[in-house]
Amino acid sequence: MHETVRGWIHEARSIAVLTGAGMSAESGVPTFRAAQTGLWSQFNPQDLATEAAFRAHPQRVWDWYAHRREMIAAVQPNPGHKALASFAERHPGRLTLITHNVDGLHQRAGQTDALALHGNIAEDRWLDALRSCCAENIEAGHPPRCSVCGNLRRPAVVWFGESLPADALEAAENASRQCELMLVVGTSGEVYPAAGLAFTAHQSGGRVVVINPEHTPLDAVAELCLHEPAAVCLPALLA
Repeated sequence: MHETVRGWIHEARSIAVLTGAGMSAESGVPTFRAAQTGLWSQFNPQDLATEAAFRAHPQRVWDWYAHRREMIAAVQPNPGHKALASFAERHPGRLTLITHNVDGLHQRAGQTDALALHGNIAEDRWLDALRSCCAENIEAGHPPRCSVCGNLRRPAVVWFGESLPADALEAAENASRQCELMLVVGTSGEVYPAAGLAFTAHQSGGRVVVINPEHTPLDAVAELCLHEPAAVCLPALLA
């Protein structure tokens, strides 16, 4: 089956790749819930990943994300991340990378144009609309804030109940409609609207290949399923 998929990759003028938490897990990044150990095990996701929770307990939520940042900083992109970045560098304009993941491992591997649908945990943004005083008056803290108006810095990730970034989602939808081949890598296929991109690619005439050690709901639209780890499979396909 590898040879078949390698042939499709060689033929495809446009390739979309959709990656999920399984790809990062192969680098040692714990999932959101798996990271809730020790002090954090007493909280449910609604306590740590909503705007309302942040407004109610900004230090708690900020410190939780600082904890996750430390965990992510300790791991490295795996051979799957590197294989995708290398392919994109060798074939400019042919591959669009779309990811659920907020860990920035694709970017650290060299794929700086990745469409991060759920943001990047390494970055911050203002909680409320940027005011003229904010940029020049950032006061360190948990979280940092504008010393003039009190506006808070927050992690630049998509929390429960928030919309995906419109520009990234539009670009991902366009890439899914236009691709001749989509590789769906390490995603459960249960997180929408991102998982719907595989159906978009299929309905638009693109081939879909699922790469995942486990079966997923997206297997139903796949022409082939490779039940292997991404760190093993992608280098073999993209070398």
